[in-house]
Amino acid sequence: AYDTSLRDLNRYRLPLFLLALGAVVFTTAAVALVGWTMAGLPIAAAIALGAIVAPPDAVAASAVLGQFKVPHRVTAILQGESLLNDATALLIYRMAVSATAGSILVSSAVPMILLSTVGSLAAGYVLGRLSLVTLSRIRDPASGTVVQFAGTFGVWILADRIGLSAIITIVVYAMTIARTAPRHMPARNRVSSYSVWETAVFVLNVLAFVLMGLQARSIVGRLAEQGQVGAFVFAAAVLAVVIVSRLVWVLGCGAIMRWLASFGDAERQAEAPSFRGGVLIGWCGMRGLVTLAAAFALPADFPGRDPIVLAAFSVVLGTLVLQGISLKPLLRLLRLDPDGTVDREVAQARVAIMQAALDVLSGKTSNAAAVVREQFAAQRTIAENPEDAQAATEYDRLRLYAIKSQRDALEQLRIDGTIGDEAYHRLEEEIDWSELAASPPGRFQPLTT
Repeated sequence: AYDTSLRDLNRYRLPLFLLALGAVVFTTAAVALVGWTMAGLPIAAAIALGAIVAPPDAVAASAVLGQFKVPHRVTAILQGESLLNDATALLIYRMAVSATAGSILVSSAVPMILLSTVGSLAAGYVLGRLSLVTLSRIRDPASGTVVQFAGTFGVWILADRIGLSAIITIVVYAMTIARTAPRHMPARNRVSSYSVWETAVFVLNVLAFVLMGLQARSIVGRLAEQGQVGAFVFAAAVLAVVIVSRLVWVLGCGAIMRWLASFGDAERQAEAPSFRGGVLIGWCGMRGLVTLAAAFALPADFPGRDPIVLAAFSVVLGTLVLQGISLKPLLRLLRLDPDGTVDREVAQARVAIMQAALDVLSGKTSNAAAVVREQFAAQRTIAENPEDAQAATEYDRLRLYAIKSQRDALEQLRIDGTIGDEAYHRLEEEIDWSELAASPPGRFQPLTT
């Protein structure tokens, strides 16, 4: 949610609605039908299974798509879908689990959903604004990161305890912070927190797979030999239904949208989803942490819990292996047109911010101002000519070459005993920041030769 573009959410609101709501409900219904007819699950338990395996996770797909110049529309839709579909799936999941326990009535479901949604939107915004007051006053990176974690988990727990949608609350909370925090949070805190969050997400994903693997082993052990065969056949059937239902929904909706766009002007026709893009989006249906966590959270006495958990684990593992491995060959086969939308926006914005720096320095007459102006002018020249890769590469290489000499000299001073470790580490940090600033964006690599 923190990294999501509100502009893209608004621009692609129709396909996002069809995926985040329509595809989740369609997949849930298809899987529930299989669970009810094939495994004999109660209808509420079958719906819970459908909700567990319905929401895709864009993390695995993004890791592969990032290696290719795929259309920005595809990546924006996948990321936006992954953000919103969890709320739909978990809301259905909660209602199904409650219905199994006999604690919910159909007549009260719609008012509960509306109240939960509105309350979650309001709570997320208010809590996000309150969190900013605290974060803007913290200057220590470690303390700031701890407060971020405490705030995030605290908001989730609070929303869950008072009956709101924790997913929607967290999404709005993160978006509120993302739109206003950059002007109030120190750069050092932001860089540090990004690294910690990436590590935490990775560890949580690994932990979820470990826990689910341990549980799957015990489930298989509890099933009789004949029951094991049936459970594995059922899990394979659920996996097939999950993959096919997404492809059917995405390609079907895409065909309808192209047909409707054919009656519009040229701009509307250009915005219509392509068949090749639909195939890619339909195949990027890998399941991840939400599916694992939802299956793991089922009560111990839930009807059909063992086959449900085994099916969920099989869907996650099957989609990650089958779709994840085949995604790269599929991209080569589809031959999608390269998209430089983000690169063009970056180049345009880079020129604008360099010019803003030069404008604010134009009235300064000191020698220091002249040196800084010269540096920004050189960077603006490179930004204005992004096609001149040789000039940009030479500029970056010279800066990194000089920084390497600084690092060698600092190392020699410590070896000679001229400076101690405290002075060494303080200067090492300064050089590290210089190297990060001198490295091409998104391509930081220490210069070793």
